[in-house]
Amino acid sequence: MTLRRWETEGRIDPPPRTQGGRRRYDLAKLRAIAPHKTPSTRATIAYARVSTTGQRDGLTRQVALLESFCAAQGWAYEILTDVGSGLNYQKRGLRQLISRICSGEVERLVLSHKDRLLRFGSELVFSLCEHFGVEVIIINASEDSTFEEDLANDVIEIVTVFS
Repeated sequence: MTLRRWETEGRIDPPPRTQGGRRRYDLAKLRAIAPHKTPSTRATIAYARVSTTGQRDGLTRQVALLESFCAAQGWAYEILTDVGSGLNYQKRGLRQLISRICSGEVERLVLSHKDRLLRFGSELVFSLCEHFGVEVIIINASEDSTFEEDLANDVIEIVTVFS
């Protein structure tokens, strides 16, 4: 309804229509005119995760590392944390993070390690970050591992989850 109203008000040009009469909007043009957050109001989000409640000390260390890194950069920041498997996509903090990225509220995402976000599928979230102009900073970015090392780590993670 908003797009139809904008069309009536002359804020946007009438879009092309399909044979069935449906409107087809150009998303890039809409983003250019839609209200959105300016970089100065966008947040720096630091995200920390551990797999089990027994690893709470590790979560505390991750949070301390993220806080000291963000403070050293002079950024105002928020910390989101989760306790849950890297294979679980339903974690509250992760869902909040993705929602905020997609709504344009996040300027940068800070992680201690790449696998702290997700064990599998982190590339999808990184693609969302790229699409929405979110800078991703991984403090302890490791050297590129070999296929065999990645496979071994993945098998260990899967066995851990199912045990």
